[in-house]
Amino acid sequence: MEKINWGIIGLGEIAEKFSRGFSDANNANLLAISSKDDNKLENFRQQFDLEKKFTFKNYNDLINGSEVDIVYIALPNSLHYELILRCIENNKNILVEKPATLNFHQIKNIKKNLLNKDIFFSEAFMYRYFPQINLIIELIENQEIGNLLSMESSFGRNLIFKKRLFFFNKKRKIDKKNRLFNQELGGGCILDLGCYTSSFSVFISLLKNKSNTEFKVTNIQKEIGETKVDIDASAELLFNDGFKSKINASFKKDLGKQSTIYGDKGSIIINDTWLGSENTILVKNKKNRIINSKIDYNIYSYQIFNISKDIINGNKTPNFPGTSFDETFLNMKIIDDWLNA
Repeated sequence: MEKINWGIIGLGEIAEKFSRGFSDANNANLLAISSKDDNKLENFRQQFDLEKKFTFKNYNDLINGSEVDIVYIALPNSLHYELILRCIENNKNILVEKPATLNFHQIKNIKKNLLNKDIFFSEAFMYRYFPQINLIIELIENQEIGNLLSMESSFGRNLIFKKRLFFFNKKRKIDKKNRLFNQELGGGCILDLGCYTSSFSVFISLLKNKSNTEFKVTNIQKEIGETKVDIDASAELLFNDGFKSKINASFKKDLGKQSTIYGDKGSIIINDTWLGSENTILVKNKKNRIINSKIDYNIYSYQIFNISKDIINGNKTPNFPGTSFDETFLNMKIIDDWLNA
């Protein structure tokens, strides 16, 4: 079987988790890595048994490598834009960690630079490749809940308060250098977690109506923390055909990972939209039922396998239900409006 050679730039926690997915993707090979940290390079090389000649301290050396078919950009949010442009300049296929960019201006410029380029591009929303997504699509297309009306999607975890003691919350000490709370690195709950909820809203709205490319972001609520990044946020999306979505993200509340899609004949409740760990889907209609969606492989392997297949087939955009550039473009506009209200 033909295999696609992957290179990874940025060797943090997400890159390590992603790399474990190659063990279950028989059409992909982790070939090269790059980091400015010598210790990370060597530890990563040993952990995944990579050749020394494919470990690079300079990002450009990996991007320029002729044997690397696709670059996975796993750096902090603030560095995505620069590395995407470098990959485009070198005609290198791209998977970039979410969110693709910090703002709408950057994604507009990327769109301009991608024109007339024979390059695969996608944003790393791995949940789109889980088996449960295909079940949700099938339920909606089979009119199990009728015509879609609205949805609500949440992603939140408590990173700020310790467990309650005598009904009082005790604040944790916030590390201002942590990328999640660092404004210069693109921190904040909207960019880190809210982008999932808005991306899923775009996906469902387009599944309902392919013309749902216009929207308003309304009822915006935000709380800014001590490091000047948003730590709690919500908004409502109103798409041009009337479909609505309430989106919630938080670093201070355990909102969980649930999404609910409402139709005029019932609803679909997804317990774990983003990681698939609580892989049950509850369908509420005339015949209430619970559907178990089994994950058989490493959760990242689904994404690695399908993107590698796309590249083997010469695709410039992922096959449905992968995240297309047009969806990333719409999602970044939503995030930009949400952030800057």
